[in-house]
Amino acid sequence: MTAVVVYSSDYCPFCSRAKHLLASKGVAFDEIKVDGKPQVRAEMAQKAGRTSVPQIWVGTTHVGGCDDLFALDRAGKLDALLRA
Repeated sequence: MTAVVVYSSDYCPFCSRAKHLLASKGVAFDEIKVDGKPQVRAEMAQKAGRTSVPQIWVGTTHVGGCDDLFALDRAGKLDALLRA
């Protein structure tokens, strides 16, 4: 399975939803927490072009945030991306 990276925050309900979806699919992911780490958040923002969390990558593909992840799943494209 393709490597998955999730930038998140402890107090973010969207982060929790995204991580729950991935976990429900049996996907292991690397979680990078940005809480109290302005340099890590700035690195995430530079890579993603967004400052909000979560920001999710599947391999080299930037999926986006929670809504983007769920939209990909509803479209039936998430599983294929995870297997690529």
